Amino acid sequence: MMTNYIILTSGECKINVPMSEWKSLDMKWMWVDFYQATKKEARVLTNYFRFHPLAIEDCMEEYKQRPKVDYYEDYIFLLLHTYEQTSGGARELNMFVGKNYLVTYRSEGIIEIDEKLDTMGREYTNYHTTFELTHRIIDDIIDHYFTPVYRIEDQLNNIEEENRSNRINDIIEELFDIRLQMSHLRRSLVPMRDLIYRLVNRERLKNFGGDSFYFQDVYDHVLKQVEMLESYREFSSDIRDNYLSINSDQMNKTMMTLTLYSMVFLPLTFIVGVYGMNFTNMPELQSPYGYPAVWGVMISIAIIMVVIFHRIGWLNFTFKKKIRRRKKLDYK
Repeated sequence: MMTNYIILTSGECKINVPMSEWKSLDMKWMWVDFYQATKKEARVLTNYFRFHPLAIEDCMEEYKQRPKVDYYEDYIFLLLHTYEQTSGGARELNMFVGKNYLVTYRSEGIIEIDEKLDTMGREYTNYHTTFELTHRIIDDIIDHYFTPVYRIEDQLNNIEEENRSNRINDIIEELFDIRLQMSHLRRSLVPMRDLIYRLVNRERLKNFGGDSFYFQDVYDHVLKQVEMLESYREFSSDIRDNYLSINSDQMNKTMMTLTLYSMVFLPLTFIVGVYGMNFTNMPELQSPYGYPAVWGVMISIAIIMVVIFHRIGWLNFTFKKKIRRRKKLDYK
């Protein structure tokens, strides 16, 4: 589907004008959006706009590519990743930005584009150039990434404050899920940061009627998001290491307790084994005090060993899980 908005020099906005009438209009600038374009509609990129074949090829690729910016003679090609709120994945948006046109090409629904299309007929006077509209779209894309970034912050704080009574294995599994989310976000945001940095620091942007000042604020936002994710990665690693250390220490305590029980019962088992042998000439078996004497010796040995272990410090039944308190994350 192809949708177009054409802004005339008179200030009027025309919607979905047939392509055959475009050249006859006194056009100031235009926005053409391709959504799941047919082969016939896609040929407009070549036949009318004369875009470079490599840029068109990037649009047609089925797999997602790394965000990037390419400068051509008469236009700029931008490949962006947008955040999809429902699935939590990334969607690809291709943009061709010239002095008097903006072309967006996408194969999936993108909320930032859909919102602008819905309001463009009423708010087109807010955009005096194609670069103002481009800036607004990219700004909305970057701002929508704050939602998952702050959600990760809340999840980490909840783990640190509320989930200490949960099983350590469940907490570790949740941490790995969070780190997987951060990995997906970084895969989009780090290239987007580099892309916007190139927009801010390239003089060629002025050749297309753009002003890098518009993108400085966007760059600050994406830079903040990347720094937050880096901080969260370190914080999640610390939490994971703490819980793994606690789990290992708890396991060592358990093994030590079982070992001490075995050591207490080892001499008792030896005594029981000796007097359990069916020999005829065993004087202790004929003594009327033999049975209580053996019990007394066994109980004494057990008590003596427990006292010795306790004084050495091997028996410590007051083990408590302790996690170093950390200051709650707050980047808002």
